[in-house]
Amino acid sequence: MKRELLHKYLNNSCTPQEFGEFTAWVNNEALVDNKPGQEDWNTFTPSDKSADDKKYSHLLDKIHHGINLKERKAAKGKSISMAAVSKWFSRAAAILFLPLLGALIYFSSDHIMQPNLTAQVTVDTLEVIAPIGSRTVVQLTDGTEVSLNYGSSLKYPREFIGNTREIELVGEAYFDVAHNENKPFIVNAGNLDIKVLGTEFNVNAYPGDKNISTTLVEGKVALEENNQIGQVIALGTMIPGQHVKYDKQSGEIGSTVGNIDKYIAWKDGKLVFDNEPIAIVAKKLSRMYNVEIQVAEEIKDLTYTVTFVDEPLFFILDLMTETTPVKYSVSTRTKLPDGTYSKQKILIEKRQ
Repeated sequence: MKRELLHKYLNNSCTPQEFGEFTAWVNNEALVDNKPGQEDWNTFTPSDKSADDKKYSHLLDKIHHGINLKERKAAKGKSISMAAVSKWFSRAAAILFLPLLGALIYFSSDHIMQPNLTAQVTVDTLEVIAPIGSRTVVQLTDGTEVSLNYGSSLKYPREFIGNTREIELVGEAYFDVAHNENKPFIVNAGNLDIKVLGTEFNVNAYPGDKNISTTLVEGKVALEENNQIGQVIALGTMIPGQHVKYDKQSGEIGSTVGNIDKYIAWKDGKLVFDNEPIAIVAKKLSRMYNVEIQVAEEIKDLTYTVTFVDEPLFFILDLMTETTPVKYSVSTRTKLPDGTYSKQKILIEKRQ
């Protein structure tokens, strides 16, 4: 085996093809009684880092398993020099095997699990999904903490590299961003980017909604629009206590400054309505409890000012019927061809 390939492996710089060549050499030559590559191996001086013993102990188990496989082959006529095996194995135990360990994880893992629903999207990207009816907290490697609202998802790199820290949000999330003035934190929310250095803010960007909204708690954020022809347009900066709505169709922006509790209370388990139309109330309840709530046309002018703290759905509906002239009915769920059931449908209409 060429000296260059061995040194590239030991320095974690192999391409996938070169890594395949190296592992083929280990399987076919390094564990049998012959000399190819032995001189290169013996002339390499390893770093003795005892603190990392646990990191490669699992790999050594795999090597031992490989030796057992070779012994079985030997029984069929292919001889193995156990002296060479012992020498090779001892040499391996003295080296920090992080490059090979990382490659083994890459080639053998289909999913890397995080709390709640986490799936590997690409080699460098993870996706966390907050299930319906629950909230999820994600800790990023830079120290940023993200609270995901129900039915939301977050895509982020395993490690932030380059000059920015970019993540992708679908749904709603509250960000407590670790400060790094040399590496801006950017939230991609549809065709709107929220760019910060370190601050606390909320983003609501559910796919079915007309608007994308951002609420700034403290610090400073810049808003940028990514239009259909790939241009980035600066929309301005926000101040603490400001709530901005961006219309996804027209690009128009609306802004208010003042009480922002109703926009961020969800992360503490609260559902706050402040003079909200019943249609907005129904949409939030539908999303939170994974049901389909329809509102009759004759009551769409009703508004609600109320706060709920982790209350059951039907408790909320019953309270609505007691305080306003409405009633609700619940339809029977139907079984679908794939064995699952349809969403629960609820109709809210005027009480006679």
